[in-house]
Amino acid sequence: MRRRDLLKAAPLLATGTLAAPALAQAQKPLRFVPQANLTAIDPIWTTAVITYNHAYMVYDTLYGYDGAGNIRPQMCAGHEISADGLTWTFTLRDGLRFHDKEKVLARDCTRSILRWGSRDSFGQHLMRYVNEITALDDQHFAIRLKRPCPQLLFGLGARQCFMMPERVASRPGTEQLTDPTGSGPFRFLRDEWVSGARCAYARFDGYVPRQEPPAFFAGGKVANFERVEWTVQPDPSTAAAALQKNEVDWV
Repeated sequence: MRRRDLLKAAPLLATGTLAAPALAQAQKPLRFVPQANLTAIDPIWTTAVITYNHAYMVYDTLYGYDGAGNIRPQMCAGHEISADGLTWTFTLRDGLRFHDKEKVLARDCTRSILRWGSRDSFGQHLMRYVNEITALDDQHFAIRLKRPCPQLLFGLGARQCFMMPERVASRPGTEQLTDPTGSGPFRFLRDEWVSGARCAYARFDGYVPRQEPPAFFAGGKVANFERVEWTVQPDPSTAAAALQKNEVDWV
């Protein structure tokens, strides 16, 4: 595997969504050098790949891309489409909880989709088709369209449409989030985050993986490590300056 491919695959290795038998047997924590510094933790506010990698650790998506061109249910148990193709009704699967132990509800998802749709380029295009997005009850929500949109699931499963608590997702997409509460397999340890140096994640014991084999961003995301640490490797000039000032020993 080439280095840049390994960097992109880091969240997948940590959650077992890529086959990694050797890593699964490694001692904890998993220590990883990312390809860039994590400067923002809001995946809607920025399109930085490093933030997306972070987000796949912390958040989950309604559907997931399986690497073979298929969009498969992830947080959703499934969906139904009306005969005219204008109403999509989604059902959340059982056992979904946020890192604060609160249940994931349909209204969390509707608010998250709207915030994503206000920023993501594909989401903005998709919103032109949308008439309304409504929570029907705690476990069901509906997307009603103005005209059929066959690519709806692609947006929900392959465009980083991450689910957040309603209280978090209610913040405008033009404002960066500071609350990292998600429902993914790892919790972001915000108190340990030092931008330009390091960040850390802890396994979320309340996460219930899908009972099916992992497949890229779909399938059962099993957290194989109790703790994951990212350590930023600075460029040579930054490292030299830090050493000269006795700020950080990067050796």
